[in-house]
Amino acid sequence: MIRALTGFSTRNPWKVIAAWTVVGVFLTMLGQALVYRASQTQAGDFLPDKYDSAAALKVAEDKFGIKPDANAVTLLVARSDGKVLTASDQRKIGAEAERLGRREVTMPKSKDDVGFLTQDHSQTPKVGPAMVAPDKSFELLTVELKGNRTDPGVQSVYRTFRDQARAAFADQGMRTGFTGGMADETDTADAEKTNAKVAGILTVGLIVLLNVLVFRSLLAALLPLLAVVIVGGAAQGAVVGVAMLTDIKIDSSTPQLIQVVLLGIGIDYFLFLLFRFREQLRGRPELPHRLVAAEVSGRVGTAVTSAALTIVAAFATLGVATFGQFRVLGPAIALSVLVMLLASLTLMPALLAVTGRKMFWPSRALKRTPREGTAGRISALVTRRPLTLIVASVALLAALGAGLAGIRMDYGSESGRDTPASATAAEISRALPAGVSDPTTVYITAKDGGTLTTSRLDGLSRSLAGVEGVGKVARTALSEDHRAARIDLYLSADPQTQKARDLVSGPVRAAVAGHTPDGTEAHVGGTAAIFADIATAVDHDLKIVFPVAAVLIALILLVLLRSLLAPMILMVSVGLGFAATLGASALVFQHMLDKPGVNFTLPLVLFLFVVALGTDYNILISDRIREEMEQPGPARAAVARAVRHTAPAIATAGLVLAGSFGSLAVTPAPSTQQIGFATALGILLSAFVLSIVLVPALAAILGRSIWWPIRPGRGQRRHTPQHRAYDQEWDRATSSPGR
Repeated sequence: MIRALTGFSTRNPWKVIAAWTVVGVFLTMLGQALVYRASQTQAGDFLPDKYDSAAALKVAEDKFGIKPDANAVTLLVARSDGKVLTASDQRKIGAEAERLGRREVTMPKSKDDVGFLTQDHSQTPKVGPAMVAPDKSFELLTVELKGNRTDPGVQSVYRTFRDQARAAFADQGMRTGFTGGMADETDTADAEKTNAKVAGILTVGLIVLLNVLVFRSLLAALLPLLAVVIVGGAAQGAVVGVAMLTDIKIDSSTPQLIQVVLLGIGIDYFLFLLFRFREQLRGRPELPHRLVAAEVSGRVGTAVTSAALTIVAAFATLGVATFGQFRVLGPAIALSVLVMLLASLTLMPALLAVTGRKMFWPSRALKRTPREGTAGRISALVTRRPLTLIVASVALLAALGAGLAGIRMDYGSESGRDTPASATAAEISRALPAGVSDPTTVYITAKDGGTLTTSRLDGLSRSLAGVEGVGKVARTALSEDHRAARIDLYLSADPQTQKARDLVSGPVRAAVAGHTPDGTEAHVGGTAAIFADIATAVDHDLKIVFPVAAVLIALILLVLLRSLLAPMILMVSVGLGFAATLGASALVFQHMLDKPGVNFTLPLVLFLFVVALGTDYNILISDRIREEMEQPGPARAAVARAVRHTAPAIATAGLVLAGSFGSLAVTPAPSTQQIGFATALGILLSAFVLSIVLVPALAAILGRSIWWPIRPGRGQRRHTPQHRAYDQEWDRATSSPGR
């Protein structure tokens, strides 16, 4: 199957390139236009109904009309001269709020509009009074805007409303401030525009620079990047299309992760092909380049397929998670990797067949025997002192893994940047409880078919007011049919903090359970409650996903390597790499930078990326070691040849992939910083410590017994009909006159 695809692509390269270009451009445009319709930003919507906060969201939507795409903005209004608000000022604020609530906010035109695919987010916001500060220094209004808050169109509508509100209140001699999820998301997006562009330019520049230094060719540096960008766009479009067809919502961070993953592994796979292609062109200059492209693509395609399927299997295991964000993220990235795998077996071989030796122009490396260089020295060291290197590698990994002692999970979602929204929130918290702009809400529903009254719920309100850490309890609000009620709690702690989550999951829920009237049921919702439940869901999922993913990866390695011992060695090595990376992340962020802990998604992301992507390099080196051991001669010499030929590809690919993920570390969001730093470190450890040193050193000590119970055939390779057909074509090419 693999050789059939690569063979067809090298025989019909222009057709394959044209097909990928057309499909890639179409799916890229489709994905960019529809991505925000297929994604959502509310973390609580990813929780199963069995969780308390998820049940609260359901009551909020059914009984109080709070839609999942509703974005609450808190609008602060104060006098420009700093004086306290008078009764006249409050009347003016109320009148202006009423006018703003009747005025439609139109969506500005954008140069990025894609015709009929562009969604118009023009809307009339809901604006209403909230409360006045105790010292009357400001009044708060609530504003509701609908839509995905990460959608640039929705953000444009918010900016228009913000400007209108500022101008309207400025005419009344007042200043305004805006905070809440929508405001913070937009302010952060505005502040990150330059950083995102710089990070993107640096990532692309790093990839191009590394490839130029390695291949001494501009075409070999730019063509892989262009191909991966086209395939990445196609993959994102495919994911968005499937999500739209199945009515499944993906997390808003998924497209960014897809881009980073595919940029890294796509360049990796292309590099594996380029290094082997150059090696074969240099060794057999008399052969037609298309024939070499077909053989190289078929051989490397086997390792690439196994590596890609390892990633697919790892991410597919997220489908068994209970937390919807993981359950959707896994299959989405798995589908993207399958698209990249298809491109690796078709588009990339086609590009090699078309460019041939021109791929490496103007370099003259094809005309001369390469020097041993660093790769040669490393291969000699690995095979001369394998035990020493094994001890040193394990000691390094163990030292980094020591950071796992006392590791804590952080469920905060702060933007990490000083924005106008965060400044407004800080101003509010100086006069009111920290949670006033993001309340925790208790929803009560009648089970007996009767109706509720505020007096019936007075006991519950009093008990909640007595909970230490609850700064204020709002009046009980009833639904239109009086079958449901809501009580807003304004916590003294910031709802994003661990203190707030502990307060909600402990004393608040205990008070609700102990004082809910008979014939009713109550659920606690809000940011703090949602993240408390997410913590429970993630803890549950980690215990399931880790072993399932490990078993699937081990099975793939068994099939690829046809050995029992080698897969065990690879799994233990990547396990050490995972522990070292997570431990190092805890040392840096939790202990050195004094953060509350490591982000709650980090262990799972690291396990999937470091174990799955790191296994790529182990598969590449192991496959080459086995190939070399099939030839006559000492096992250590075979290991040395494998390291000498493969180390440059692994080192370059590791640097490219680490640079790709490392670009995330320059973003201001703490969670993204941690993922970027930790994944880049994990990839570097996987490439330079595990794949180039530890695994080859173990192979040097164990020799051919590493492939127990089936030892390599020492030069006797099994020939399928496809292999025999290829060999016949190869013989004809080498015996033709003038070759």
